Amino acid sequence: MLRSNLIAQNTTRTTMTASTLNFGLLIEAEELVPHLGNEKLRIVDLSRRSVYDQLHIPHALHVQPKLLVRQEEQAMGLLPDQAGLEQLIRYLNISPEHHVVVYDDEGGAWAGRLIWNLHCLGFEHTSLLNGGIHAWLGAGLPTSSEIEQFEPVSPLVEVSAEARAQYQTDYEELLARVQQEQIQVWDCRTEDEYTGLRLAARRGGHIPGALHFEWSTALNRENHLKLHPLERTQQRLEQLGFNLNEPVVVYCQSHHRSGLAYILGRLLGWNIQAYDGAWSEWGNRLDSPVITGELPS
Repeated sequence: MLRSNLIAQNTTRTTMTASTLNFGLLIEAEELVPHLGNEKLRIVDLSRRSVYDQLHIPHALHVQPKLLVRQEEQAMGLLPDQAGLEQLIRYLNISPEHHVVVYDDEGGAWAGRLIWNLHCLGFEHTSLLNGGIHAWLGAGLPTSSEIEQFEPVSPLVEVSAEARAQYQTDYEELLARVQQEQIQVWDCRTEDEYTGLRLAARRGGHIPGALHFEWSTALNRENHLKLHPLERTQQRLEQLGFNLNEPVVVYCQSHHRSGLAYILGRLLGWNIQAYDGAWSEWGNRLDSPVITGELPS
């Protein structure tokens, strides 16, 4: 544990470059502490507003999930359009030199969704804080209730459409690959949603060929919602029939919970895309192929 006086010193704003932030896609709370106040670090909080108002990591910027999604009649969690992504970048106030560390209060789903959004627009200097605010508090690290004002940065990150195809797939593309049995599909919803017992759209069930591994299974509820060791998660995925050497598409109801699944895939070195139309689109369409029934034994 770092001494409290050292922590206090590190919460003052310092001038550094993003190159000094040698963070991986997943970082621990203790790794972040020495960099609090770095002007090239943007800490983003996707916790509930009531939690953020009470306490948050010093210098953290609060983001509401509605900034991360675009809704249509049959799809709740689509990637925002160009204007929406540009609005998100302006709100985050990040330049290409920034590094973004994201956390939430639910184990990483909304945080992972924001990271996926950033990857889709071509920005990859991103990290998920393992365990989010729960792990931060569990480690006894400093918090703040102050809302910080940031000076506008320039230039802002530009939105690139080229990166999108690497991380996103749409209904028509996924349908063709499913029908041709050319893609693995990971359904990370609950078992009841997967089997069709619980309806969250016009139709229940799952995409043909999809294997089930609920997103929260990867979280250790006895250790501040940190991820279980990746080896354990990989072993379970492989036991279910996934091949981590072949591409996979992940989905949930609105590409919220699958935000964490996307991060898990990236951490495991998997070639992973997300279907952001998700079950809200697939299940609301009347022409999409749907499978119902019990989980395979």
